[in-house]
Formats: sequence, structure tokens, C-alpha cells
Amino acid sequence: MQHHFEFEYQTKVDGEIILHLYDKGGIEQTVCMLDGVFAFILLDTANKKVFLGRDTYGVRPLFKAMTEDGFLAVCSEAKGLVNLKHSTTPFLKVEPFLPGHYEVLDLKPNGKVASVEMVKYHHCRDEPLHALYDNVEKLFPGFELETVKNNLRILFDNAIKKRLMTDRRIGCLLSGGLDSSLVAATLLKQLKEAQVQYPLQTFAIGMEDSTDLLAARKVANHIGSEHHEVLFNSEEGIQVLDEVIFSLETYDITTVRASVGMYLVSKYIRKNTDSVVIFSGEGSDELTQGYIYFHKAPSPEKAEEESERLLKELYLFDVLRADRTTAAHGLELRVPFLDHRFSSYYLSLPPDMRTPKNGIEKHLLRETFEDSNLIPKDILWRPKEAFSDGITSVKNSWFRILQEYVEHQVDDTMMATAAQKFPFNTPKTKEGYYYRQIFERHYPGRADWLTHYWMPKWINATDPSARTLAHYKSAAKA
Repeated sequence: MQHHFEFEYQTKVDGEIILHLYDKGGIEQTVCMLDGVFAFILLDTANKKVFLGRDTYGVRPLFKAMTEDGFLAVCSEAKGLVNLKHSTTPFLKVEPFLPGHYEVLDLKPNGKVASVEMVKYHHCRDEPLHALYDNVEKLFPGFELETVKNNLRILFDNAIKKRLMTDRRIGCLLSGGLDSSLVAATLLKQLKEAQVQYPLQTFAIGMEDSTDLLAARKVANHIGSEHHEVLFNSEEGIQVLDEVIFSLETYDITTVRASVGMYLVSKYIRKNTDSVVIFSGEGSDELTQGYIYFHKAPSPEKAEEESERLLKELYLFDVLRADRTTAAHGLELRVPFLDHRFSSYYLSLPPDMRTPKNGIEKHLLRETFEDSNLIPKDILWRPKEAFSDGITSVKNSWFRILQEYVEHQVDDTMMATAAQKFPFNTPKTKEGYYYRQIFERHYPGRADWLTHYWMPKWINATDPSARTLAHYKSAAKA
């Protein structure tokens, strides 16, 4: 990008590109040309305009507060806005800025603003505008399986390669699941090609005898990374719930559960290593239909629709978890599966290519790397395990440990009045109630940041954990 337009840079700050793009082609061109993750506020005093923009999937957070009379405040986290006082209103409404949008505001002489328009600048299925300028080799047209697999390999490789740009040391989260394993293996290959001198550090977290730890160890041995295993026990997990919910700014059950492991592993990385830029497999389940409930999709078209809904809501759930738990410890997350070129190509494939096949989810993604020897075969075909389940022993799921703990913290009378106390998104379980209580203590009256709880579709689920699904035990027979 920067080489193409031959901009002259005055700083080493990557955000400077925004000014040059804006200067050259205005706000629409700017957001469409940015190939990456971002949230920004741009002040154009000459033309008396203010612009807000956020990346396609909302990997980077952005919140705003605006009063009736045009006082505007923005922050990457809501916690920076909730305590602002303003004369015209006792309670300042703070809301997440929508991903994939930019907003144009008029700047008045007195410093107040008025919103002019809010624009959705990109649909996840469309090839991004910056594809005109990138250096990906030409893809082959058509949806013949070998063609598609070849194109996916080219795009995935490229998604990782372009994310190597940094002066800081690169590390990688490795759960031993399909997605993080593909990222780690490809990343290691790319770092070698780029002749990076340091070894790639990979990080796995779990409780003793967890399935993830064993799988991650196997992958690390296969690819030859400098592997770190971080162990935690139920006390440590329960102890950090408060700071995790404070960091996340959500009370969504599955998000909180899965965040504990990621928060603890990030804490370890920060304290014990100098890896700062952290790669992870986030976004793949939404993109490639990785959740177990996709086996129950009524049709490929319905599955496609659900996949797009999940991508649209990533900013409330999985990338919120991944961004906040890493950023809380000063780490910078990179998520190659959400690369614009890779994701838009994947979403443009015929719906029936993307659904689970022979009882195996993400069949296409697995097939794509079948002959590459990137990762061990049994890992390549390992069925999905939810993050909050895989980090624990087979004997006792992390979410069961949480539920047992919460059982003693929330009594039945509290549950009986839950609907009066929390009319919006009323918690249906003690675990949900417990998280909500912590959330309300930190962010009273802000429950509407979360529009709805994350839940599987097409099955009668009352708990978001995949381990409670009947399908879980008999994935192969489904």
C-alpha cells in the first residue's frame, strides 16, 4: 500500500497512513483502502469535519458517547467514557461504534458536533477495494475443488505474511485445535523464509491433563516452536473473574468462560517473555462454520446466513474476548483468518462447499491443507472443542467447575427475582447471574452493551457450552 502511493512518511507510526489516504481520496477511500484492523477518529479542521471509523469485523474496539447538544467523546474502551460528567445529562449514553462503518460529523465553531451520516462501507462477501493494489498472486477462477484449495492456500499464506510487519517479537497462541495450529505452522514457515533470527514462541494454557495441552504439545513438536505450557487451577481461574469482566466489559457467559484462559496466558506472556505481537486463530469458527451446531443447519444457505451473522457479531463475542484479554496485558493481537482477502474469498464460495461433511466441520479448510504436512494429520482432523472445555481435564469441564462454584454464590431467592432486578437480558442461570452482578458493579446500568447472549442455533440449547450438546459425544455418527 504505502509503496504503491509513494507517500512520504514523517513518523514511524502506522496510523500516519490514514492521514495520507484521507488527504488523497477522502474518507470513503481511506476506510476501504486500509487492509487491517483499526479504530480511529480523524479531525479535519480545515473542512470542519470529524470522522470515526472502525475495521470490518471490529477487531479493534471503539466506543462513543454523544449528547443531544453535540458533545462527543470517543475511547477504545468504554471504561474511559462511563465516568464522564456532562451538564445536560446525568447519565451519558455510551455505545460501541459499529464495525465496518464510518461516521461523518460536522464540527461547529464551539467544538460541538452534529452527525451527518453513518455509512456501512464494506460487506464481508465483497472483495475489498485494496485488492486492486496488493501483491497476492493471481487466483484461478471457478469453483473446482482443487482450484479452490489452491486459492485458499495462497490467500492464507499471504494473510500471515502481511502480518509479519513489526519491530516487536512475534509469538503465537496454540490451543492444539485446527485453527491455531494452522496459524502457528504457517507463521513458523513464514518467519523462517523471512530469515527472522529468533525462535517462534507458542503458548498453550490448560488445567492438568487437559486435551488442549496434549494436542498443542504435539503440534509444537511437529513444527519445532519454542513451546510454553501455562497451567492454572480452578482457584486461579475463579480469582481472576472480576478483573476479566472488568477488562472485557461484557457479561456474556461463553465469552467470560473462554476469556479466563486467554487472560491468564496473556498475563504469562507479558511477564515471562518478550513476545508482544500475538497471532491467534480467532474468527475461523465463524468464517468456516466451525461450531458443532452447524451440523444441524437446515440447509447450506441457512448455514451461510448464520456464518455471516456470527461474523457481524464477532465484535461482541470472540474478537472482543481476544482483543481485550491480550490488550489488558499490553499485547497486540493479529488474526489472519479475518484477513479481508481470505475471508471475502471464503464467503464467496458456493454455500454447499462450506458446510460440514461426513460429520466433520470445516471440512474444506482441513482438505485444503491435507497434503501440506503443515500439522499432524490427527490434529488436522481433530473435531472442534470449545476453548472453555478444551483447557480442562476430561473429568471436569471448566464450565462445570464454574457452575459448582457459583452454586454457592447465588441462591435461589436471587434467581427468583432476577427478572425484576435485570429486566434486560435476564440471566437464566446462576452462572449468568453471577457474571452479571460483577458487570453491574463495574458498569452499572450499561447492560445494553451486550445485545444478546451468544447461543447455538437449530438445537434446543440452554447452555452455550458444546459439551452439553448431545452431538458432542457422537460427532462421527451425526
